[in-house]
Formats: sequence, C-alpha cells, structure tokens
Amino acid sequence: MNITLIGMPASGKSMVGVLLAKRLGMDFVDGDLLIQKQQKRLLKEIIEQEGLERFIQIESEVHENLQVDQAVIAPGGSVIYSEKAMRRLQSLGKIVYLKVSYKEISKRLGNLKERGVVLKDGMTLRDLYNERVPFYEKYADITVDEHGLSAGEIVDYLRKNWFSQAMLS
Repeated sequence: MNITLIGMPASGKSMVGVLLAKRLGMDFVDGDLLIQKQQKRLLKEIIEQEGLERFIQIESEVHENLQVDQAVIAPGGSVIYSEKAMRRLQSLGKIVYLKVSYKEISKRLGNLKERGVVLKDGMTLRDLYNERVPFYEKYADITVDEHGLSAGEIVDYLRKNWFSQAMLS
C-alpha cells in the first residue's frame, strides 16, 4: 500500500508527505527529485531546454515506471495530465488531494519559473488553477481541504481518519 499526494504547486505535498511518511514508518518519494536525478537537470532547465510537452512526457514516464512499496509519493503537480501515470499511481494505493484555495496558492507561490511550474504561454496562475482542479478532483480517493490546517494537522487528520499502520500492513 502506498499513498500519493496530489495538488497544486505549493499545496504542501512534500512537507505533508515527509511528515506522513515519518509518522507511518513509510518511505518518502519526491517525483520532482526523481525526474531531476534521472535527467541530471533542474526542472526549470528541462522545461526551458525541452519544452512543456516533453517535460510532461518525462514526468509521466517516471511515474508510470515507479516501483515502490509502503511509500508516500509526492509527484509534481502536472502529473495529472497523464492518464497512464495516474492509472499507475492509482494501482499503487490511495490518492489524496491536498485542496488549497486559489487565494492561498497565490500567496504561497513565488517565482513560478524557478519552481519549474508547467505553465503554457499566456496562461496565468488562475488559469492553471482552474484547469487543474477538476483533474485533482477526478483522481482523488480522499480530499483534504487544507483551509486553516497546518501540515501536522493534515497528517493527524489523515492518520486518524484514513491511514493507520494496521491498514497499511
């Protein structure tokens, strides 16, 4: 059993993922770091050099071939554009959508280009948010509305209501 966290960039996938993995005694897998390691480049460099379509293809391939057990997985926010990658993640375990309001995401995000956010030409952050939310909702087994919750409180909620060590064994 694995747990995959999906959501917008800056939704806390990595922070919540590390805490959840520690609390459940699981491994933590960061999809963005896997891509960077495999490609030997930063995400922003891949996007600049290869373009958005190729980046999404690379991201999809990394997640389609993921071999993990007893792990919390934090893929990049754009993994939801790949049906094959999402089917693979679904086959590995439960998918949790970390839901954050647009207002909060816009406060949390800094330089989108530096973060390696997949943003088509002429697209605003609002456009990206509106485009992605239906995908996150489509693939989620569990949705956690982060409004007013700290990362630790989100982990506590997930542990109490969805994941205990006994359930994952």
